[in-house]
Amino acid sequence: MAHDQPDENTRVRDGKGRYIRSIESVRRDASAAELRSQRKSYQQIATELGYTDKGEAWRGVQRAKADVAREPVAKLIQSEAEQLDELYVSALEVLERDHIMVSHGKVVKDDDGNIILDDGPKLAAIRELRGIRESYRKLFGADAPSRVSVDAQQLGAEISALFDRVDGDDGTAAGDDGTDG
Repeated sequence: MAHDQPDENTRVRDGKGRYIRSIESVRRDASAAELRSQRKSYQQIATELGYTDKGEAWRGVQRAKADVAREPVAKLIQSEAEQLDELYVSALEVLERDHIMVSHGKVVKDDDGNIILDDGPKLAAIRELRGIRESYRKLFGADAPSRVSVDAQQLGAEISALFDRVDGDDGTAAGDDGTDG
């Protein structure tokens, strides 16, 4: 049941030039994971499903694993965001209240008998709000990632070459397509 490899000219790219996965590629990756669960070698998977090589078959299995994890991860992120929302509201309530200064169990007053307000709790609430916002940014990946000076395309080619040369965990020797004969 060989699948046709999409032609470079027919694959759709996003605004950043990256390929957008089609429903067909998602299904093919799921099929690759299914074949891998049946103890098929990556080379056998590549041959059967039309991947360019066993390295691409391995990446297809990895994408399928990530697809499975997306829904639970999305639920976890939503749950974490809701908890952060609750913390944020609580900290805002502290920030918006006036707090009287107390020393040794007594309300502190100025020379005219006016109650002195304590800015400490408000400043602490501001620090908490800032920390919660940092947590939001981390949770949703809003902070700019660190730049890595690696050419991803070259790295991908090197990894594929390693797959072609090295005996992977699928039990096939380099150059073995996983079939008898």
